[in-house]
Amino acid sequence: MKISVVRNILNANNRIAGENRELFKKESMLVLNLMSSPGAGKTTLLEQTISHLKKKMRISVIEGDIQSSTDAERIAKSGAKAVQINTGGACHLDANMIRSALSEIGTKDTDLMFIENVGNLVCPAEFDLGEDFKVMILSVTEGDDKPEKYPIMFHESSLLLINKIDLLPYVKYDIKKIREKSLKINPQIDIFEISCKTRQGLDNWFKWILNRLKRT
Repeated sequence: MKISVVRNILNANNRIAGENRELFKKESMLVLNLMSSPGAGKTTLLEQTISHLKKKMRISVIEGDIQSSTDAERIAKSGAKAVQINTGGACHLDANMIRSALSEIGTKDTDLMFIENVGNLVCPAEFDLGEDFKVMILSVTEGDDKPEKYPIMFHESSLLLINKIDLLPYVKYDIKKIREKSLKINPQIDIFEISCKTRQGLDNWFKWILNRLKRT
């Protein structure tokens, strides 16, 4: 019975996600779903990205959190339109939540939309939101065992951003191991090493976005 209920939930979600995807395609929007554990640097990455790209395109952000609007307020200050979704305890965003926020976003006025998912390495990867790509952010402070512990996240992501590399001298972290294990799970995944604090490696991230924006 439990398996049947879960399947029904996912089927309903996937139907709405498909409708979202058709709308995004119609409006020529690039939609990126950012996923990570809490504190990995999603919001800081968005601030840097918006600052760099906002003169080239119209950017909107859907912020997902269990509570509070702190991140949405930060994003609004950086120059993008931001809409907050509080999940009220749910550990992920779903397609219906995204659809409900689209009227506030204004899809006709958006070229690039980020969805900052709830901080969690499990549930967000399992729910299609209608996005073009899932992007995973992994901080070096989290350790290098995450591909083995959370393989679905690595399998579903198109890009892995290894963040906070400026802290490598101070933590025990093997980037080579992360690369090898990530590619074993998902041979198609792109991997960039970045630091949002020093901006090291961010140009690769910006180019990755621009290349995919051209294809929409």
